[in-house]
Amino acid sequence: MTTLHDKFGRQITDLRISITDRCNFRCVYCRSADPENYRDHDEILSWPELDRLARVFMSLGIRKIRITGGEPLVRDGVEDYIARLHALGVEDLSMTTNGQLLAERCDRLIAAGLRRINISLDSLDAGKFERITRTKSFSTVMHSIDAAQKSRLAPAKVNAVLVRGINDDEVEAFASYARASGVIMRFIEFMPLDADRHWTRGLVVPAAEIHQRIQARWPLTQIPHERSETARKYRFADGAPGEIGLIAPVTQPFCGHCSRIRLTADGKLRTCLFSKDDHDLRSLLREGASDEDLSTYICSVVMEKEEGHRINEPGFVQPSRTMVFIGG
Repeated sequence: MTTLHDKFGRQITDLRISITDRCNFRCVYCRSADPENYRDHDEILSWPELDRLARVFMSLGIRKIRITGGEPLVRDGVEDYIARLHALGVEDLSMTTNGQLLAERCDRLIAAGLRRINISLDSLDAGKFERITRTKSFSTVMHSIDAAQKSRLAPAKVNAVLVRGINDDEVEAFASYARASGVIMRFIEFMPLDADRHWTRGLVVPAAEIHQRIQARWPLTQIPHERSETARKYRFADGAPGEIGLIAPVTQPFCGHCSRIRLTADGKLRTCLFSKDDHDLRSLLREGASDEDLSTYICSVVMEKEEGHRINEPGFVQPSRTMVFIGG
């Protein structure tokens, strides 16, 4: 079997598939508050097109697939798609969601073959949550996390993007929540992918600061992890439940071990979150390309995958597409 490698010798085994650019939240670190036009439906990959690309990617050695958006649960047919991916033999099948629609769909997602879940939660304060997400969904999201924790998806990974001056005062509260609930609490540094282009380095809360603050309250023990994993993982030294994950793309880049690529909802292959260029698979699909043609093109694109994201280099330019259009 042909496997995907880049020119730096990294094997690519992880694929993030965005199935929609639509979202029912408007988080300040991702989307603009101003209305915007979504892609027309015919610009988004159809389910058969997504099925076909998944088969091609798996033939190239992709083993892990994460379903993302926008918000993936706003698109009808997600459970059926997950069932088809599961039938293809995806080893590690997961989803990232904002949790608003998760509780009512949890059992069906598990039955379809979903094995892991990431849920966004950027504040434990209902008022602050409302200001960050521009929704009134706090209680619904908390209920969804509880539902996931009571299911085979446990322990849920709960993701908080910390932004200085907005929710950086909640580090200890999030850690306490992990200890009480048993979730894997993951802190993600704010990245320059927001629609309003408000990102500055001063808004980033470094992972080292987060670790220091939690360590001062509850000593942590590092958990060994695979080189390609994005998070540095810790358990509580006193044996309390829950884990802490620190994802530091800005202050401690993990590009050297990157094993992932992304497929956007409109059929563009991206080799890095911060790629300047998209690579159009949708046109190839709709112009009659064979599976061999697709494989050859994908291999050539991945071979030129960037060495790193360049956030910390002079002249860094934010990508033209923001997080909601790329897929998390």
